Amino acid sequence: MLMKRLLPILVSLVPALAQAQGISGDLVLYTSQPNTDAQQTVDAFKAKHPGVNVTFVRDGTPKILAKLNAEFEAGQPQADLLLIADSVTMEGLKKQGRLMAHEKADVSAYPAGIHDQQKFWFATKLITTGIAYNTKASFKPTSWLDLTKPEVKGQLVMPSPLTSGAALIHAATLTGAMEGGWKYYEALKANDAMAGGGNGDILKQVAGGQKLYGVIVDFMPIREKAKGASVEFVFPKEGVSAVSEPVAILKNTKNPEAARAFVDFLLSKEGQELALKQGYIAAHPAVAIPAGYPSRDQIKIMSFDAAKALADETKNKATFADIFGQ
Repeated sequence: MLMKRLLPILVSLVPALAQAQGISGDLVLYTSQPNTDAQQTVDAFKAKHPGVNVTFVRDGTPKILAKLNAEFEAGQPQADLLLIADSVTMEGLKKQGRLMAHEKADVSAYPAGIHDQQKFWFATKLITTGIAYNTKASFKPTSWLDLTKPEVKGQLVMPSPLTSGAALIHAATLTGAMEGGWKYYEALKANDAMAGGGNGDILKQVAGGQKLYGVIVDFMPIREKAKGASVEFVFPKEGVSAVSEPVAILKNTKNPEAARAFVDFLLSKEGQELALKQGYIAAHPAVAIPAGYPSRDQIKIMSFDAAKALADETKNKATFADIFGQ
């Protein structure tokens, strides 16, 4: 008789007990990560939170943004989370009121300035832009200014800020940090630098010897060098620009608890070690550096203001287009 009376109570407690063991429900992630990295990220999170079903949509950041905007206009946003290339895009969404702050996110281990101060978005990696050169080149650059020298004339290729978010951030960073600002890009143009194509195209041209020098994100030439490609990567002495592959929660999320847990996981030491395993510089300063990179204290990251870069985006693109005739 006692069991009969207790059974309904025990049954009623099952959902509460299941909930106490962890968060649950569905999450939709929109990301620009490569498919393999995205799947690894989702799998690692689900290992910590098996009650959450995570699906992801993968595309380049501009296409992800176009998809999001179409959904916003239709009043049917689908994503709970964004994990995309750059903080300038996140600043734009923040300005539009599309993001949800995660005030309790623990960022105490990170250096100041790497995350949004109001905690609307958070850096997960540091993907820097530096100089690649073919090992057949007799001149070995160590500085951004070296790319304006006669030895490099007609042999430099770089992505265009008109089509690459990382290249736009790189231009905003360099022109803000280097004496003369946009005069540096004028000097590159006068030295017959070519602008256009993505980072993959740059790597192909430099590794193949069609061009001897390229401006490119770090991991591509470093990985190809490890496979035997005739390419070296340089972190210039003035410093490097960086995109931070930030994560953010959409304001319209249907599962804010799980979304916050996803952000917390990426910011945790375990989540940051996943970035290292994938071959990137983790944003967390205590995580080791991937093979093929110099020590962390030898990589100087130039200062960057994402909000200012967003405000200057149209002007910066127009200035670059005027210089390079694009």
